[in-house]
Amino acid sequence: MTINTAVTQTLDQLDIPYRIFVHTKKVETFEQAAAERNQKPEQIVRSLLFRLDKESFVMVLMAGPQQVPWGALRRLVGKSRLTMAKPAQVFEITGYQIGAVSPIGLKTEMPIYIDERILDQDEISIGSGVRGTAVMMDPAQLKTVLDEFTIVSLT
Repeated sequence: MTINTAVTQTLDQLDIPYRIFVHTKKVETFEQAAAERNQKPEQIVRSLLFRLDKESFVMVLMAGPQQVPWGALRRLVGKSRLTMAKPAQVFEITGYQIGAVSPIGLKTEMPIYIDERILDQDEISIGSGVRGTAVMMDPAQLKTVLDEFTIVSLT
């Protein structure tokens, strides 16, 4: 199957190999998504948007069900207070609906932090821009496609 989103357009323009996976039923858990994709839960990358202040946002890429440690993230971005972006903000800032967010083809430039555990995987799944559909690719290629990012340890 092919889809046409900012994610796939960017990957195609850069000639980066990937494949599309389409779920046949609603995804309820990381374990379900991973099993259907023949992956481990930590191979599924969540693209999480955080609001630093009224105008500033950062994206954190986390492996699977791992939680973002708030204290570590606050220290990393140099803020004593931050919040998760609201669904309307996620769409406005990224151009993607929650459940389909990708660090590729973002509507708005922002700092991107990649948890180092993502790069330990043989293959990852990221948001494709369409709910229920994932882009599967080599994590080394993710570093190629993103303009600016920082690899961090958020453990």
